[in-house]
Formats: sequence, structure tokens, C-alpha cells
Amino acid sequence: MLNPTAETSNTVPAEFVQALQELGLAGSQPLTGEPLTGGVSSDIWRIDTEQGPVCAKRALPRLRVAAPWFAPIERNDFEARWLQLANQALPACAPEVLGQHPALGVLVMRYLPPSDYRLWKQVLRDGQADLATAQGVAHLLSRVHSHTAARPELAAQFATDAIFFDIRLEPYLLATALRHPDLAPALQALVAQTQRHAKALVHGDVSPKNILLGPQGPVLLDAECAWWGDPAFDLAFCLNHLLLKCLWNPPTTKEFLACFERLASSYLQAVDWEPRGDLERRAAQLLPGLLLARVDGKSPVEYIQSDEQRKLVRRVARSLLTQPVARLNQVAQAWRLELRS
Repeated sequence: MLNPTAETSNTVPAEFVQALQELGLAGSQPLTGEPLTGGVSSDIWRIDTEQGPVCAKRALPRLRVAAPWFAPIERNDFEARWLQLANQALPACAPEVLGQHPALGVLVMRYLPPSDYRLWKQVLRDGQADLATAQGVAHLLSRVHSHTAARPELAAQFATDAIFFDIRLEPYLLATALRHPDLAPALQALVAQTQRHAKALVHGDVSPKNILLGPQGPVLLDAECAWWGDPAFDLAFCLNHLLLKCLWNPPTTKEFLACFERLASSYLQAVDWEPRGDLERRAAQLLPGLLLARVDGKSPVEYIQSDEQRKLVRRVARSLLTQPVARLNQVAQAWRLELRS
């Protein structure tokens, strides 16, 4: 599902062994495996069982980032529910859940081998910005949002307002407000706006690092932030990454922005649970807040390392936060113009 670490160990952690045994997934032979890279919020292992390899994930109470960042491990329960509902909305769009152990905070999923599933982040890093992939991601998101928005009774299964605040709204928007006091009212207003529009099941971490490109299309991983809330958050969160990738791989800027436009337009065309313009306005207003958060929040992107790049992000984000726009193509145009200057 993710890549093995450079230094691997065959000693499977005791919590994983116990969880697989109690879930009836261990078999009679000793378990072996290796840790996987890619996450700051969980321990993730590929574990070899008699029935084949599985991916086991255990949520951590403190995330592996520089700033203090804590989150309850019960988010693992809600991730399992998101994966199951997503696969109901669009089969094979998320890993299959094989078992979940609430007491140990361990989630067991079918293992998706790297030979068949490429990580979208790595593909983008290599300059492969494919419009069909962007459209596939839009289809995945819109199907999950539409499917769940039509079933408001599901909201009771995702009473995760406090968790989402702790691992998304506070570390991204409010932590950024502390670095930019003059923008605090605007960023606080975005938090309130996002909290007011609880319309569908939100993934909360729609990033290329969490999207595999498989034989049947994109597969979305890592639903620890699952929340019944504003679907505009998922759209803005993903589009934000396509803007930032322009600084990671500048020669592919034109293609990244084309993917931005294809993903946004394809998603918006599928919105059937509320007026499209309303959702687009919220996403367009939230996007610059998330953009600024990736240089000045608790979770800065690792590939923006120069002061000049950080200043560029701040110029665009600050301008759009002080003078909000209602269309996503206006955000993309502001970004495009800044890159050219």
C-alpha cells in the first residue's frame, strides 16, 4: 500500500499480532512483515499471513511533526467506517477493510502492492500530470459526497467534530492565524464557515500522498480525519496540493494547473446536493487559507524549503484572504500570475 522503509524489521509489534489474532486474521504460523513509510499519524505495517499480505495500521496519540500535535486514537474507528462507506459509493475506491480492533486502535486492510498501485505524489513528482487522473479523483470525491449527502442519517456515525477540529481546523487555520494576527479574523471566519456546512461525509486528507493509481482508477487512503461536514474542504484540500506542486516541479506548472482546472470543473459538474456556486464559493475562500497553512501552519509541506517560495505562497494567500473570490479559476489565475512575476 505504501513503500517499505529502507531499514526493515521482521518483528511485528505485539499490538498488531494481538489484533490480528483476535480478529481471526493471523492463522497458526508466526507473523512476519515490515514497516511502511508515508505516515506521520500512524504506525503502518505490511504483515504476511497465511492468507496473504495485509496492511495493518495503528493510530498514534501524538503525530510525528515538529510542533506539538495530539489526536485521539479512536479516529481509527471512524477511518474504518469511511473506507466501508466509500466502497459502497464507488466500489474499489478505497482499501477493503478486513477487520478493526477498537481497543487496540488497529485497522487491518487488504494490502495493495506497489507493483500494481502507484502513489500519485510520486507520479506528480516525476512530472506526470495526467488529466484523466485528475478527473478520476474528482469522480471519486463527488461520488462519496453525493452518496452520503443523500443519506443524512449517516451523520450520527461520524460525530467527530472535536477530532476534526484538533487535527485539521486548529493546526491548519488557527495555528496559521497566530503567525498572521492581521489575518486572524479571516482565518477564524473560515473555521466557522466550514463548521456550519455539515452536508456530507468528508475524508479530510485528500492529498496525492494518500491516493494510489490502481487498475480500476484512483484509490483513496488514510481516512483518519473522517468527518460529517463540509465537502468543500475535501475539494479545496486536494486542489491546494496541485498549486503547491508547481513549486516542487516548476517545469510541469502548466500541466499541474490544467489538472487543477479539470479536477475542479469535473467535481463541480457532479455536485447534486446543493447549489454548485455555493460550494465553489466556500472552496475558493478556504483554499488560500489552506495554501498559507502549508508554509505557516503546524504541517508545512516538506518540499517548500526556500524563503522565496514561502514568500510567494504568502503573497498569493494573503491577497486572496483579504479580497476573497468566489470562483476556483480566480484562485488559479492569481497563482499563475504570481508564478510569472
